[in-house]
Amino acid sequence: MRKIFITFLFASLLTISGCSAATFKSVSSEQKKIVPVKLHIVSVGDSLTEGIGDSKNRGGYTYYLKHELNSLKGVKDTSIQNFGVKGNTTDQLLAKLQESAVKKAIKQSDLVIITIGGNDIMKVFRANISDLNEQAFKNAIPDYKKHLSNVFTTIRKENPNAKIALVGIYNPFSTWFSDIKEMNTILNDWNNTSKQVTKSYKNTTFIPVADIFAKREDELLYEEDHFHPNNKGYDLMSQRIFQYLLKDDFLRIPH
Repeated sequence: MRKIFITFLFASLLTISGCSAATFKSVSSEQKKIVPVKLHIVSVGDSLTEGIGDSKNRGGYTYYLKHELNSLKGVKDTSIQNFGVKGNTTDQLLAKLQESAVKKAIKQSDLVIITIGGNDIMKVFRANISDLNEQAFKNAIPDYKKHLSNVFTTIRKENPNAKIALVGIYNPFSTWFSDIKEMNTILNDWNNTSKQVTKSYKNTTFIPVADIFAKREDELLYEEDHFHPNNKGYDLMSQRIFQYLLKDDFLRIPH
């Protein structure tokens, strides 16, 4: 009788174990099933968005970013609409965001990427060319912060759910204004202001790029103006943007 009971118990355990393994395998298969999504990205801002310095006129960082995103299993296809305009400042970007084509694109987007701020700094240079000093740049920050906040608010008004990524400012100014030793401090102040604005809005991220170009200007800047990135510079920018879009599942791509 005892042998029969042990045999029955052993057979039952095998049956239960087998069922559990099958169930677990089924759940695991479901968990690993990836349904690729289409990504709709809008890029707005200045010459870094337009892609000035890209020797093949492919759109600067957007060209590389599209290929990097499309390499992911969770991405079926990436479309990037580029509305970058060389020379745009934050107030000019605000005007650009009022255009019907831009508003329509933002409404349909999953992500809006912004490059802005470099020309706001250049505006301070031009206005104070005869007497450049650190205080002039500090005085311009409140207006920059106000305009940048309005940019975020305008985008949010068109699309409350889109993610927003603001790319930071790097320092190409050392060649042109080598006599201003405080240039890195000035850039840090402006980037910190950008971070503060970004933190005031949900579903946003600030992407630093200054360290990419630091002490590598000859290697990464466009040789004709030594101001905009060259192809390699844009490639490295794209890699940094790609990294931050995936960081902490910011873009929520199936994986």
